[in-house]
Amino acid sequence: MEKQFLLGKFWNPDHVMEALAKFKSAGVKVYDVYTPFPLHGMESLLDIKRTRLAYASFIYGIIGFSVAVLAMSSIFGSFWPMNIGGKPNIPWPSFVPITFELTVLFAAHGIVITFFIVARYWPGKKAVLMDDRQTDDVFVIALDKNKIQDMDEVTRILKDNEAFEISEKEVTV
Repeated sequence: MEKQFLLGKFWNPDHVMEALAKFKSAGVKVYDVYTPFPLHGMESLLDIKRTRLAYASFIYGIIGFSVAVLAMSSIFGSFWPMNIGGKPNIPWPSFVPITFELTVLFAAHGIVITFFIVARYWPGKKAVLMDDRQTDDVFVIALDKNKIQDMDEVTRILKDNEAFEISEKEVTV
């Protein structure tokens, strides 16, 4: 799907933050901001919600815990019981390390796979760069052209905050 973007390019991160604050107060929805390093406080200006990946990680951890306990109790209790020195067939304390490791394994792999699915990353996907310099020294504010009501106001905000370049780009999203 092709999308048209209006890009404002900045040298200074403070000017980016000021432009984002003005866009928020004007009710302009910013598609995304591309920066060479993290800008603290940008999430609130973009109205980014807190991630739910922690809940998914908890669920994957519970699945890993259940698989570990079920597998070990089945193996040692039913399929391959061994009586060693009169100890019980299912020695719960010795399950703790393996249970912990499988909980962490399932949670880690599950959350990575979930992240790639939600973010629509897959092997062979081409990276979308709004500007080749965005990973080096340029800050880019991307606005979806189809959602801009007042183009003059948007360009005025970008120019007032010292955007050194305003351009348009069509991207396959």
